[in-house]
Amino acid sequence: MTGKPYRQNSIRSLPTFDSHVLETYLDDQRELKNKVYSMFRGRPDLLPETVEGLSKEEHRSLVRRQLIALLEAGFNPLDFFSHDVRKYFYLGECLALVDLSLTVKSGVQYSLWGGSVVNLGTEMHRKKYFDDIASFRLPGCFAMTELKHGSNVAALQTEAVLDLMTDEWVIHTPDDGAIKWWIGNAADDGRAASVFARLKIPDTSSTHPVPGSGHLRPQVQLIDHGVHAFIVPLRDASGSLLPGIEIKDCGYKVGLNGVDNGAVRFTHVRVPRTNLLDRFGTVDKGGCYSSPLTSQARRFAATLGELTGGRVGLCCSSVSLLKGAMTIAIRYTSHREQFGPPDSPEIAVLDYQSSQTKLIPMLASCYALHFSKNFLVKQYSEMKKTRDPHLVEEVHALSAGLKAYVTHFTANALSVCRESCGGHGYAAVNRLGMMRSDHDIFQTFEGDNTVLLQQVSALLLKQYKSQFKGAPLTSSYRFLGQLLASSLPSNPLVTYDTDIRHLRDPVFLTSALEYRTARTLFTLSLRLRKHRAKLGAFHAWNQCLNHTLNLANAYIESVVYKCFLKAVEECLDPDCRRSLKALSDLYALRCIESDMLFRNEDYIAPAKAKAMQRLMVDLCSELRGVAPALVDAFAIPDHILRAPIGLSNSTGASDVYKEYLLAAGFDVV
Repeated sequence: MTGKPYRQNSIRSLPTFDSHVLETYLDDQRELKNKVYSMFRGRPDLLPETVEGLSKEEHRSLVRRQLIALLEAGFNPLDFFSHDVRKYFYLGECLALVDLSLTVKSGVQYSLWGGSVVNLGTEMHRKKYFDDIASFRLPGCFAMTELKHGSNVAALQTEAVLDLMTDEWVIHTPDDGAIKWWIGNAADDGRAASVFARLKIPDTSSTHPVPGSGHLRPQVQLIDHGVHAFIVPLRDASGSLLPGIEIKDCGYKVGLNGVDNGAVRFTHVRVPRTNLLDRFGTVDKGGCYSSPLTSQARRFAATLGELTGGRVGLCCSSVSLLKGAMTIAIRYTSHREQFGPPDSPEIAVLDYQSSQTKLIPMLASCYALHFSKNFLVKQYSEMKKTRDPHLVEEVHALSAGLKAYVTHFTANALSVCRESCGGHGYAAVNRLGMMRSDHDIFQTFEGDNTVLLQQVSALLLKQYKSQFKGAPLTSSYRFLGQLLASSLPSNPLVTYDTDIRHLRDPVFLTSALEYRTARTLFTLSLRLRKHRAKLGAFHAWNQCLNHTLNLANAYIESVVYKCFLKAVEECLDPDCRRSLKALSDLYALRCIESDMLFRNEDYIAPAKAKAMQRLMVDLCSELRGVAPALVDAFAIPDHILRAPIGLSNSTGASDVYKEYLLAAGFDVV
């Protein structure tokens, strides 16, 4: 063993800091937040204490009024989306704490409906629709998901067949499984939709006689060019459904009842040929299909690649909700007193080690995800400017992986925050239950998390394989082995090192996380190679599916830690930086300590693992004193947080219940 073992009695309190100083470091767009939240402060009718007592019709009406109020105040999401995506995502992050239904409805209107027109259409479509979409004069939908197909977009069944005689597309739902389902804005507001359907064109060069009514008639074969997007009107100006359009309300949901989800069936609906959003594939009047991309697979990938902004937005909104929940839980447990030594005052819930080890690592992850979310937004913005193909691929994988990781973590954290606030966390007025219910679907839409993580692993495997294109297959595995070896500690004694400085050394923490990614990639490659020869590609992948998900999570945690570490290094205030460093250490240690791979591979000896566990407990204790300041730095105004047990004006245990009692109807002096 090298160095001195870390002991709990060496704990030192972190220095206090001005939360406003940290806020200015965390948030360089807070001026926009202040303007948005000031608008809502002046409109208390848009901020009910809770929406859980509203009918879906009342909640939808509220969200509609919230969105219109934003537009009237000069906040135009589609302008942000088109000209400054950082502002667009930041606005969504702000709105998530007002009402997540508002964020989702806005996202449907501007990122999905508006974004599909802007990104998948041409300048003609932009000129025709942009202003009406931006002003909400043309509420719209994003009709991709079907009853039987969600994540498997390539297998969608809705058809768009070109009628050469009338120069129109005939949009049709061939069977019940192809009914568009969960379509936001469809039940009430949507007047048009981007409908994803199989583009089919008659093959006039080939006809086949088939039996008809007493005679033979020719049947034209259809050429299927794969899934494309088409603008399809749904309702007229008065709100009445157009011919061939059938829409049913999807009804009450577990959460997000302020969003009017509907199911849509098309029966031979005709739209002009020019309603094809044809940036990646177009059809002329003669039925000739052309595309700048050479294959159907490339066109499909390019189409979906333009829709990654939805995943970026979900990351931002999910992190925002996580900040809100952490603020409520940390503030409440810092003041709520429970038990204590004999003949002594009760102590705060957060002073108990069990509460600290439950909440403080989550707070560390919250900060980590804040910085990694910022990195994703920056990369996405750069991708939109440069269209660099390597950056497109990187953003696709990063947005898929972070969306899955962030939303899964937040879903679990919301439950823990609710539990940490005891019975009062269960009160609807304190919003944790509503946050949990509304956010739950984030793990499913814009790509199911399990599917998205597989995309990350697939890209990692592809990148390594591409380095050896044309070389013997064994070359790639030899390279992976070398990469793995380079991640191992250069000194075997490091495996047993329990010294404080070593355990908190960013070099050790970074190397450990990189080793896990390299090791998992290496072993997955070998397993896939082995099973593919016997089972074929599909069944080999399924045989290794859990391994695949582990690789994606390992890679994403490595990226998240590096983003966090960079943020620590760039923080100029020394006291703030010390707290951020402690949080980043705690995040990385938790990632390493919770993965059995390190112990199974003898990367970390048992004594070192125990030292890491002790260190994590001690870091939680050190951070306990600054935890309230760390959540204060999120700068969520009380009128936006709206959780009586988590408001910033509580100065002690006796005050923590004042607003709560008022909400229940008591008179409080």
